[in-house]
Amino acid sequence: SVWVDEKISLGIITPYRAQVDYLNKLAEASPVMDPLRHLININTVDAFQGQERDVIAISFVRSNDKSEVGFLGDVRRTNVAMTRAKKKLIMIGDSATLGSHPFYNDLLDYVQNGGFYKSAFEFIAT
Repeated sequence: SVWVDEKISLGIITPYRAQVDYLNKLAEASPVMDPLRHLININTVDAFQGQERDVIAISFVRSNDKSEVGFLGDVRRTNVAMTRAKKKLIMIGDSATLGSHPFYNDLLDYVQNGGFYKSAFEFIAT
């Protein structure tokens, strides 16, 4: 195999400050993360404006029986988050909740039709 000596930068974006704080606490408490901390930035959409990372993971957070997207209804922020990735974009969310909004419904259709969509249930061992 070929060894590539490249540092991949990772950005984790969430619309909610409370989740940013929670994820940062988890990362700080993890000895596995310690040598990687300089490559990973966890922050809100607004804090990532004007920045890019090799890989961006977006946590859409919202999941509820009422299909309310809340803050995610401001799709301009989602557009900003999605355009921060230089090499790979990973989006994690509840498709049932997100699909109730026209923008996210179209996005879900796009990723499903392109073969990019994976359900969490596909990762659960039987």
